[in-house]
Amino acid sequence: MNKEAKKYVEGYKAFLAKGKTERRAYAAAVELLEKAGFRDIKGVKRLKAGDKIYRGYHGKTLFAAVVGKAGTAAGVRVVGGHTDAPRLDLKPKPIYEKGGIVFFDTHIYGGIKKYQWLVLPLALYGTVVKKDGKRVEIAIGDDPSDPVFMISDILPHFGKEQLEKKAKDLVAAEDLDVISGLGKVEEALKDRYGIEKDDLMSAELEIVPAGAPRDVGLDRSLVAAYGHDDRVCAYAGLAALLDVSRAKGAPARTCAVVLCDKEEIGSVGASGMDSSFFENTVAELIDREGGGVRDIDVRRALEASQMLSADVCAASDPHYTDSDSIGNESHLGKGPCVIKYTGPATKSGANDARAEFIAALRGVLDGAKVTWQMGELGRAEKGGGGTIAKFMARFGMDVIDFGTPLLNMHAPWELASAEDCWNTKRAYQAFFAASEGALKID
Repeated sequence: MNKEAKKYVEGYKAFLAKGKTERRAYAAAVELLEKAGFRDIKGVKRLKAGDKIYRGYHGKTLFAAVVGKAGTAAGVRVVGGHTDAPRLDLKPKPIYEKGGIVFFDTHIYGGIKKYQWLVLPLALYGTVVKKDGKRVEIAIGDDPSDPVFMISDILPHFGKEQLEKKAKDLVAAEDLDVISGLGKVEEALKDRYGIEKDDLMSAELEIVPAGAPRDVGLDRSLVAAYGHDDRVCAYAGLAALLDVSRAKGAPARTCAVVLCDKEEIGSVGASGMDSSFFENTVAELIDREGGGVRDIDVRRALEASQMLSADVCAASDPHYTDSDSIGNESHLGKGPCVIKYTGPATKSGANDARAEFIAALRGVLDGAKVTWQMGELGRAEKGGGGTIAKFMARFGMDVIDFGTPLLNMHAPWELASAEDCWNTKRAYQAFFAASEGALKID
């Protein structure tokens, strides 16, 4: 990799280390935006071409934009990724004792293989809100002086019956409970954070793998980390938008990045992309650009927009090629992958981008000399998946899935090619930088 690419990957690894939850990724993104001169839209009454703003929601979902010369009413170029990742959430009343061990009772968030979370060093992150409204931030497990947590497993000597089970049954979901100590866990929380046991009922606490991202391989060509899905694409979109903000003059079209929450459980809830957050934010921009906004203005802007649904894809694993759609699989080191459609088997729930948009995107990527590939998410009737694409396509805009290939997707530690990380950012940069005519579709 060249020096610029190496610098980018190091910045991405630092972002991952800071942003292990959607709240912390949000805070890390806002920090980068404000350092680059972006302002919270709450404090902005009027917007003009070239202005840099962001709008947050619940401290989890974020929209950031550089206003274009044509104005937001003419449509937005959007790169949209998500910053939530599969994990274990603490239940509302999480602390219990059994056999002299104190456990945190957990609930699975997102799609995981349960057995992959056993006997790993784990960290605890989250927010506790006390009855008086005071917020307490928790972060235990990644500082070298911190303790870590762990889920136990039976030893091989006693595990013959366990090994006869199917992998999905090796451990029950209700047994994915985290060892938190042998005694005074509640007292430790009170001493360190001033938290009472009942305060945990109004908390969002997450169990994630402990440890910072690491280079993998003698040639350091890979990055191992928790949460590549989908922070690798979210960060790339953010970095590409920051490049737009540093360029001289305003872009032709308003360029925006969305870092959203709840994708791993169906994009539900107020901070998911099945909410009205995106259209409301577009309305806020149009209103501040012209001093007024009609519903039809927002609808037209949404319909005229174009989006890269920035989500990862599954890289081909040479040991599991029976999962691939041969000839349509993606590979590590070949760049980010364009996926025309997702959805299992019969394209159920897929966005299925139109050929005209793909052709225009091909021209932009090849013109910018970006390394990229095209594929689909696994063998028919075996693969498939969901992204935020379908929730954005309902506005009538052109949307396509386009993101970084991964090995070990949804595992506690995922693998990405460093070159692919860099080329993902370059691809989103080319999308933002394309001339008005390059992405114009009759």
